[in-house]
Amino acid sequence: MTLMTFVYLIAGLVLLVGGAEVLVRGASKLAAQLGITPLVIGLTVVAFGTSAPETAVSVQAAFNDKGDLAIGNVIGSNIANVLLILGLTALIAPLIVSRQLIRLDVPILIGASLLTFFLALDGILSRLNGALLFICVLAYTAFMIISSRRDQLAIQAASDMPDDLLEPATPHAWLINLALVIVGLVLLVGGSHFLVEGAVSLARALGLSELVIGLTVVAIGTSLPELATSAMAALRGERDIAVGNVVGSGIFNLLCVLGLASLVSPSPIPVSPNALAFDFPVMIAVAFACLPIFFSGYRIDRWEGLLFFAYYIAYTVYLVLFSTGRPSAEIFGHAMLVYVLPLTVITLLVIASHAWRKQRKHRG
Repeated sequence: MTLMTFVYLIAGLVLLVGGAEVLVRGASKLAAQLGITPLVIGLTVVAFGTSAPETAVSVQAAFNDKGDLAIGNVIGSNIANVLLILGLTALIAPLIVSRQLIRLDVPILIGASLLTFFLALDGILSRLNGALLFICVLAYTAFMIISSRRDQLAIQAASDMPDDLLEPATPHAWLINLALVIVGLVLLVGGSHFLVEGAVSLARALGLSELVIGLTVVAIGTSLPELATSAMAALRGERDIAVGNVVGSGIFNLLCVLGLASLVSPSPIPVSPNALAFDFPVMIAVAFACLPIFFSGYRIDRWEGLLFFAYYIAYTVYLVLFSTGRPSAEIFGHAMLVYVLPLTVITLLVIASHAWRKQRKHRG
């Protein structure tokens, strides 16, 4: 362990916090000036930008014919986005969930998860599969921006305020805010790189295997921009950006990152049987779990954030036990499968049922 290890760790944290602050500030102002809602900015610009580490890792891995790394990075990041990032962000401040997320974006995330899984069932992701995924993300982005602009114009038309009072802005202000977004993204990517480098060096110094490092440190490291951005957005009160960033990043990871990785790969990307049997189903289950929790009062309370976070810890513990060949892995996995998961499903169903009855009563 060297001094540079701690330099990397500290520099990474500083760049992540600073980048998240700059990105959220610029993105929220840019949304208002361009007539796009903060939710849509979070689902597109911020989400796509904070997925830059996943893009870099997966595309480079696919180009170097390391398909397991490309696919594992995306699946692991999507699981971390919901369980770890939303969990920690909700612990910082309860999050308000937009109705659009329930009606449109979370179903799209679930659909993208299922589509990717079905495309991978034959054991490969081909260039044709990658083209289909990439076309889907282009269509999704265009739809989000166009529909948001249309909704904002309708609201503006119904308002009695003059146009120039709806969004006071100095000349070229949008260029300044766009520059803030770009600077924030650069700082986030650089910060995540330094932090991952430092964490890997620290893990090696502590005697952890390369496999465990890849399953934990690198997976979490590429999700650090999303964590920093969502946490900062929650602290600043930009909660649409905080939640939209996570959902949009999940959609982007599946459709764009895997799409690009499949397109640049010299040969079809092989999908391991373990990923199909375990990691893909976990990712899909996590996406489905968003619906009842988001639906319960259109907010994520602290106890729900704690539930998400606890599941991520359990998932990571199982991965480490399984990857190191510990006999306790089977016992732990059995306990999760037979006891914990069924109880969680029942709890989520009760939450969703209670919220549904409450809304019907309110409408009546």
